[in-house]
Amino acid sequence: MRQILALGFLLVSALQLSAADRPNIVMAFADDWGQYASAYGKLSPGGISDAAKTPYFDQVASEGVLFTRAFVSAPSCTPCRSSLLSGQHFWRCGRASILQGAIWDFSSPSYPLLLEDSGYRIGHTYKVWSPGSPANAPHGDRRTAFNSAGTKFNGFSQNAMKGDDHEAARQGLLQEVRGNIRSFLDADDDAKLDSDKPFCYWFGPTNVHRKWIAGSGKKLWGIDPDSLKGKLPAFLPDVDVVREDFADYLGEAAAFDAGLGVIIEELKRIGQYDNTILVVSGDHGVPGVTRGKCHLYDFGTKVPLAIRWPGGITKTGRVVDDFVTLPDLAPTFLELGGVDAPANMTARSLVDILKSESEGQVDPARDAVFTGRERHVAAARTDNKPFPQRAIRTDDYLYIINFQPDRWPMGTGPGYGDPDAPLPSYEDLRENTFAAFADLDASPTKAWVATRRDEDPKSFEYAFGRVPKYELYDMHKDEHCITNLADDESMAGVRQELHDRLMNELKSTGDPRISEDVVFEKSPYTDPVSKRPKRKKK
Repeated sequence: MRQILALGFLLVSALQLSAADRPNIVMAFADDWGQYASAYGKLSPGGISDAAKTPYFDQVASEGVLFTRAFVSAPSCTPCRSSLLSGQHFWRCGRASILQGAIWDFSSPSYPLLLEDSGYRIGHTYKVWSPGSPANAPHGDRRTAFNSAGTKFNGFSQNAMKGDDHEAARQGLLQEVRGNIRSFLDADDDAKLDSDKPFCYWFGPTNVHRKWIAGSGKKLWGIDPDSLKGKLPAFLPDVDVVREDFADYLGEAAAFDAGLGVIIEELKRIGQYDNTILVVSGDHGVPGVTRGKCHLYDFGTKVPLAIRWPGGITKTGRVVDDFVTLPDLAPTFLELGGVDAPANMTARSLVDILKSESEGQVDPARDAVFTGRERHVAAARTDNKPFPQRAIRTDDYLYIINFQPDRWPMGTGPGYGDPDAPLPSYEDLRENTFAAFADLDASPTKAWVATRRDEDPKSFEYAFGRVPKYELYDMHKDEHCITNLADDESMAGVRQELHDRLMNELKSTGDPRISEDVVFEKSPYTDPVSKRPKRKKK
């Protein structure tokens, strides 16, 4: 009876809006894409984004709003997506708060399913929510998957670099994107053009996630690794291998952007481009690179965000500096769809910012974001326990609490929690994530840093070393978070103020990490992956 009443409420709420007031909703979401786009390079020249090639992201930003301070809830794909889809802090998502071994039990309503209940037609291509079980459950699972043209785009450089004709291979992969979205848009001709049946679609290729082919950024997209000289963060060695690795990463972001271009073309083809809110973003920072994915520094938590909405954004091309978090998208989409957000959503709708004509800091109350991390993959595959962290990021500072500083942030390896382990080979560290330090993806950068510990000990420590319980950084003077001010007596007042504000947020939102019964430290959260229940066949 409760479900019937809830469904009835959704329908009545949605019917209060006319069909013209319920825009289509398209989410273009890239795995592992941090805040690197040519639009950001134009705003702040001299950094990594100078080398980025994202014309379609830039188009969305110029025709809508570009956010400069968008952050994830957790810099790990499954908990990040759990928070986005449910509109709340990742730590409120139960067993969807972790990565490997995650379970979606439908206790947290997701915006796509709520929109579907209110009359939207929903669908997704490639990845929405995984690893975890059931895969992509918050967006309808297999029932709403549209991958009839294939999934080779997920390995873009691997497939594009095959054979001699790279351009033909590139175009073939883009045609796959076209075939997949057409299988959704054209699946029901009546629904496609029926103004009373808006749609909600998720485009989520995984190509920006590793692995990609070394040298592909330059060969496929003309991104010269040497153009990154002097532009890498201070915690990374500025050497050929690392520069090429980053250029290849930017190449995969360019491929995602080209796929976005296909999505835009197809929306125009059916005459729905201007009746659609189009959102483009990514789920955390670069994988396999020091302080990116799985870290609470900006390098790991700051992501691109551009939103185009002709029906509501009257002043386009605006740049907004408000602190926003990806979970804010769920209540935004529900508000636009005429559905009241569930009471458990802790995020705030962005509709007022989108409708505003102001730039810079639009809403003074949006002066901070809260991020965190529990378990990624290392704890799921070994005897390691989670590496729990929480942080607050304001305009001036980043403050991090590492609740278990005796543990290793990236998992164990030679000399780090596993003193007798032999150093894996360069090839193993480049190809096998679990060879050592498993919470840092296998990569050429990881291999270079790990095998050159003696000649570059600082880079090694930045990548794999322990961190103190408290970290505090001045983000105006030290954007790469090199100098920890947590023990600086002159910063005691600042640290206490940030600590109190962070702890108040954790307490008020029911974070299990600070409760007497820390469920994240117990079964089933600490079970090895092999003990996780398998998906039941229907």
